[in-house]
Amino acid sequence: MNITLDAIMDKILTLPGIVLALSMHEFAHAWMSDKLGDPTPRRQGRLTINPLAHIDWIGFAALLLVGFGWGKPVMIDPGYYKHRRRDEFLVRIAGVTMNLILAVIIAIPVRFVIKHYASVGPNALMENIIMILFYAVSINLVLMIFNLIPCPPLDGFGLVTQLFKLDKYDWWYPLYQRGTWILLLLIITNMTGRIISPAVSMLMNLLVY
Repeated sequence: MNITLDAIMDKILTLPGIVLALSMHEFAHAWMSDKLGDPTPRRQGRLTINPLAHIDWIGFAALLLVGFGWGKPVMIDPGYYKHRRRDEFLVRIAGVTMNLILAVIIAIPVRFVIKHYASVGPNALMENIIMILFYAVSINLVLMIFNLIPCPPLDGFGLVTQLFKLDKYDWWYPLYQRGTWILLLLIITNMTGRIISPAVSMLMNLLVY
């Protein structure tokens, strides 16, 4: 029973980090596209930090239950961009950059508190605050690494597409169309976990400990 309650409590403590990571990731995409001249995200109400505008509830549940997920994709119109390839790259990288920035900023107080926690003695409220912040760092890193996987429809595929001009090849569009199924296969076979877990562990050790 205690194990179940502990597991439920852990899930509750991850909620602020999940909401923050997903909503700010998608807001960053919307903000960057807007700055580059595309009014589409603003028209669709995505130029806001309100989580309700950005949360995909299936992606939210996936991040809560299996450790990685996604937000509601921001619709863009690259036709408005002055330098299409460069600007699409900037919009793609904005989301993962936001997650990295959040992870670094939140890790600062976490690292300080963990270092000095022993001197203040046991405190249930402090423990919960530390765990909320700790999970927020971890979740932002998970979302960043997950989205950098070069598989459609993730940002990583868009980044390598723009970097290496992959969309000029005949195989690009069929691969893009089948991307969701390929990603699902990677998740089922735990290939995503094998990529995400060591990368997040390394970054957590660097940022927090």
